[in-house]
Amino acid sequence: MSTGAVNHRRADTRRNHELILAAAAESLTSCGEVSFNAIAKHAGVGVGTVYRHFPAPEDLILAVYQREVRHLVEVVPSLLENHPPEQAFRVWTTDHLAHYMMTKRGLANALSAATAARGELPKTAHEALVGSVATLLAANVEAGTVRAGLDPEVVLRGLGGLLFLDQRGPWRAQTEALIDLLWRGMSRCCGR
Repeated sequence: MSTGAVNHRRADTRRNHELILAAAAESLTSCGEVSFNAIAKHAGVGVGTVYRHFPAPEDLILAVYQREVRHLVEVVPSLLENHPPEQAFRVWTTDHLAHYMMTKRGLANALSAATAARGELPKTAHEALVGSVATLLAANVEAGTVRAGLDPEVVLRGLGGLLFLDQRGPWRAQTEALIDLLWRGMSRCCGR
């Protein structure tokens, strides 16, 4: 019977952790601030629970950033399974990366302060994004929709223009226009 209580407690802990991260991501996206009281209220947990999971605001900010990156990486296999490679790239960029970039813009000041207090951003996050782009490019090379030899780092930098999207504006159309522009360059058969 105690094992069930421990498992139930662990499930509650995981659920609370995710609720806190979701509330913090929304707060950072909308106003760029971390208020443990507001986040606790939005997540439906006590403020002490927030502090138990994230002793300092920097811990929470970095966890939100890592959560966003993890989602971007984890969704790629599903997209490639459910869509042709070109469509998977477009859906990943429009429905996932653009949202992440808009969120990251909201996180920028908080992330800057958090990394100043903790050191650099985890390099694994950037490497994971480059890896996701590489996976999508490899699938498209195999399908013959883009040319071989594209540098995933360069493609990711090209997608960096998504940082300038405004959630209140026509961000989806602007994202699709950026993808079309990059796609024409990636599809060229001519060498360097």
